[in-house]
Amino acid sequence: MFDETKIHVMIDEETINARIQELGDEISRDYEGRELVLVCILRGSVIFMAELAKRITVPCQLEFMWVSSYGNAQKSSGEIKTLLDLNADITGKDVLIVEDIIDTGRTLYYLKKELKERGPNSVGIVTLLDKPQMRVAPVVIEYTGFVIEDKFVIGYGLDYAQKFRNLPYVAYVE
Repeated sequence: MFDETKIHVMIDEETINARIQELGDEISRDYEGRELVLVCILRGSVIFMAELAKRITVPCQLEFMWVSSYGNAQKSSGEIKTLLDLNADITGKDVLIVEDIIDTGRTLYYLKKELKERGPNSVGIVTLLDKPQMRVAPVVIEYTGFVIEDKFVIGYGLDYAQKFRNLPYVAYVE
């Protein structure tokens, strides 16, 4: 367990909300007249997707996948497991993967490739947080909330051993 005095706010709730509104506006413009499916990557992206979906003005379907490469660790194991797959057919639809954080890019590279094989019109990515300096897989991100430095972060859906997801801000651990 973390010493609570070593948790520091990196991005406050007001700043996050303002950026999510901007993302929602941009996505709404870009997907106007198209059949959009938001695919939430469980569990970390739930809070982000709920807030983002409220700000998207085009009709959209909400779907969920559970893909993991972390377990209870602070660093990715590199092994990607699909624990829960989509329930919906995405053939002919525009898919936007909703992710909480992208660092190495391995999971999103794998997932984007996997979803493209199912026949959608397009597969894009929106992430709340991006750590491009950690990238090892060539993943293209269409929408980014915030680019952050390489620190272990919690809050706003991000966890440490399934705790701290409920913080209304993004914090780093000293």
